Amino acid sequence: MYELKTKETDSSVIEFIESIDNPRKREDAYKLLDIFTDTTGYEAKMWGTSIIGFGKYHYKYKSGHEGDAPLVGFSPRKAKISLYLATGDTQRDKLLKDFGKHTTGKACVYINKVADIDVDILMALICQSVSFLKETYPNE
Repeated sequence: MYELKTKETDSSVIEFIESIDNPRKREDAYKLLDIFTDTTGYEAKMWGTSIIGFGKYHYKYKSGHEGDAPLVGFSPRKAKISLYLATGDTQRDKLLKDFGKHTTGKACVYINKVADIDVDILMALICQSVSFLKETYPNE
């Protein structure tokens, strides 16, 4: 049976951020920590070894695969900062049009630094993601 690798842990978010070598990336991680915490009202938790997540939901796909994941989150990776925001929501694409310098992958939005983006739009994306996931998976 498939074992989900990214699970909520008891590791310290602050210790993780302090372990980031790049000073600018560490500073951006603290900025994002404040933005995500203030916007969601959830306490930051480590998911796996490198994702800072906020809130939690339980998903179950038609395939039978199920698990828990953070409602939203971010990871200050070496190359770029990954933002974990809900996919499948039409509002996401509309908001991303004016977001600032970013790229998107299958599930993530990638930024180089917080200064490249519109923080108000990030807050709207966070709120939209939380609402969308709570509606899509109401049995958290």
